[in-house]
Amino acid sequence: MLQLDFYGTLVAASLVLLLGKKLVAHTPPLRAYTIPEPVAGGLLLALLLLVLHSQLGVEIRFDTGMQTPLMLAFFASIGLNADLASLRKGGRTVGIFLGVVVGLLLLQNALGMALASLLGLNPLFGLLAGSITLSGGHGTGAAWSAVFTEQYGLASAKEMAIACATFGLVLGGLIGGPVARILVKKVKIPGAEHNADDVPTAFEQPQAVRLITTSSFIETLALISVCLLAGHHLAASLKGTALELPTFVCVLFVGVVLRNGLGALGWYTVFDRAVSVLGNVSLSLFLAIALMSLRLWELSSLALPMVVILASQALAMALYASFVTFRVMGSNYDAAVLAAGHCGFGLGATPTAIANMQAVTDRFGPSHLAFLIVPMVGAFFIDIVNAIVIKLFMALPFVG
Repeated sequence: MLQLDFYGTLVAASLVLLLGKKLVAHTPPLRAYTIPEPVAGGLLLALLLLVLHSQLGVEIRFDTGMQTPLMLAFFASIGLNADLASLRKGGRTVGIFLGVVVGLLLLQNALGMALASLLGLNPLFGLLAGSITLSGGHGTGAAWSAVFTEQYGLASAKEMAIACATFGLVLGGLIGGPVARILVKKVKIPGAEHNADDVPTAFEQPQAVRLITTSSFIETLALISVCLLAGHHLAASLKGTALELPTFVCVLFVGVVLRNGLGALGWYTVFDRAVSVLGNVSLSLFLAIALMSLRLWELSSLALPMVVILASQALAMALYASFVTFRVMGSNYDAAVLAAGHCGFGLGATPTAIANMQAVTDRFGPSHLAFLIVPMVGAFFIDIVNAIVIKLFMALPFVG
């Protein structure tokens, strides 16, 4: 086994991003189906490592210590980019999209539990392969798997949760682009005038040149650091209470308070261009490390019934995004971008959703509405409503 240290992992992640950029640029199918660059490069390396492990018995492990800070820095940048005045403009649309998201949570759990029962499994396995790990991700999966093991004696719940969340992360990055490609064909693609009067959000145009200064960069870095520190303390203080929230949600919340609080007091105006640069760098590196660190051979631990459930969930997500998300959100270009983002965090995570939408808008044009709604719903509201939905299903008489 070869263990790469912090520096080796950083070099590998950087090369993965460059590789992904080249792959997408020179591979027509990847470009046609708008596969995000970090997903393309990261999955290729993960597949190469799978071949090395299965054929030669060689295993390469990465230092993933920087993965969590990068993810938290990304969520801090979302919070610092959240202007409440702008969010109020999309208030009704945010509410509608949140309703669409809740519908998917209900579908994922109902489908997972129904298939688990039909396949002779404990319905709790269906919940694990439902909104707990797919819309919830690795963190939510780890938390609930511990509950299932301690309170219900469900064996191998933790390993199954990690495998399901990993499966979802991969599929979330792969199906968003193809779904968007199909939907974009049904709408009129906007020209350069679309949203021309507005300034693009921090994550909408990652390839755009943004002029920043050393001072603004350092100031923004300080704000992100404050978000991480305060968010950690806030999450720790809420742990074990009815208001307990994941650390990344607390970090995002601190970012929202900082941006809007400092602006309202007239003390400081957050420099969006610096937030954009730091946020996009954190996002790209996080996705590269997350995907290249996938131990794909461990997915073989999924029993055939669980594979059937997860494959059905992926198909359900694609159909839901195409026939519910797209239509309810207006059946237009913005709705197509929203559908791609929904595939990202409905199966994987919010960073995957942003990468999916970036791949679409980089090719077809901007969608300020999608980049306004998805980060806040996918990173903040979804964890709250998902916890409520999970507890509702846990209260069913035949569960456990």
